[in-house]
Parts: sequence; structure tokens; C-alpha cells
Amino acid sequence: MSSSSQASSSSNPTDYLRNATFSQSQDSSSSSDGALTASDLLMGAYDPAKLHPLAEFGDKLDYLLLEDEKTNDIPGAGTAVPSRGFSDDLCYGTGTMYLGGLALGGLWGMREGARRPLAVSNTRLRINSILNSVTRRGTFIGNSAGVLALVYNGVNSSIDAMRGKHDILGSMGAGGITGVLYKSTAGVKPALSAAIFMSGVAGIWSYVKKIV
Repeated sequence: MSSSSQASSSSNPTDYLRNATFSQSQDSSSSSDGALTASDLLMGAYDPAKLHPLAEFGDKLDYLLLEDEKTNDIPGAGTAVPSRGFSDDLCYGTGTMYLGGLALGGLWGMREGARRPLAVSNTRLRINSILNSVTRRGTFIGNSAGVLALVYNGVNSSIDAMRGKHDILGSMGAGGITGVLYKSTAGVKPALSAAIFMSGVAGIWSYVKKIV
């Protein structure tokens, strides 16, 4: 450091700083150990490779490939509704069926509550009747549809894994098994009726996904 004027010990420090001039004592490139100093950062003469070890890679670093975006590669699984596998079918299928059943049951309950005869014609009693019907029918159909979708997707994915392919026959078989399990406690005849109905619905749904 060099000063343009020699300040005495009794001079004001403010005046001394105003008149003092500073210069770089040595070149940053002449440092023996090559360490990055504060003067290097201030003057802009620094090597980015010294800041982080990854700076030396440049364009040699490959991007990571995320397997979560990969759709199901089983033969026949490429339909109008893309799926990444069992987890997608289970979550989205069950949620969609539950919400659809809830909405359908709510409309049914609203119609039933509006047409139900009351002993006394009163607006508050009519609203109460509609709300009770919506709550009863909506939750029943929504829960039933969610359980059916849950069992169907689980059975259907198991059948596809065992057969190594996805087709309409596998979906119809999964629908039949789901119907039998759902009505198994009601007797043989209701269980067979439910199996036939669920098998037909599953076959139609699989066919629609194929042709769309």
C-alpha cells in the first residue's frame, strides 16, 4: 500500500483516508499455492473450477432419466387412457368411480327427496327430506362404486401380470370375479347376476378404450 501524502500521528483519520491511494501488491497469478483469494474475486481473475468440483464437468454431465413418467409397457396396455401401471389404475380408477357414484347417488337422492310425500307441506321439511335422501343415496352408491373399482383394478392387474398381456377377455374375467365377490354373501343367484353385469360393463369399457 502506498500513500500520496505522509500523514502525521496527530492528523485526522478521515483526512488520511481521503488522501490515501491503494494499489495491488502482487499479481494473483503469482501466488505459490494457487489458492483463491479475496483480491481474485474482487478483480474478477478467478477460475470457476476452484469454486465447485462439478464446474469442471461442463457438458459431460448426463441428465437423469425419471422412470416415473414411463407408461405401462405390457402388450395391449396402450389405450386411450394412459397408465403407468397398477398404482395409476388403482388410485385414479377408484377415485373416479367414487366421485362418479357420489354424484349419481346425490342426484338420485335429490329426486327421491323432492318427490317423497310429506304429512305437512313445509319448505324446511322438504329441504330436510332432500338432504337426508342425498346423504343416504350418495354415500351408498359412492362407497359401492369405489369398492368395486378397487377390487376390479386389483384383480385385473393380477390377471394381466399372470397372462403377460392386457385384453378384453382379461378385463371381463376381472369384472366377473369382482361381481361374484361383491355379492357373494347374498346367495348364488345374486352373485351370478352381479358377475354377468360386471363382466359386461368391463368388456364394454375395455372395448371403448381400444377404439377411441
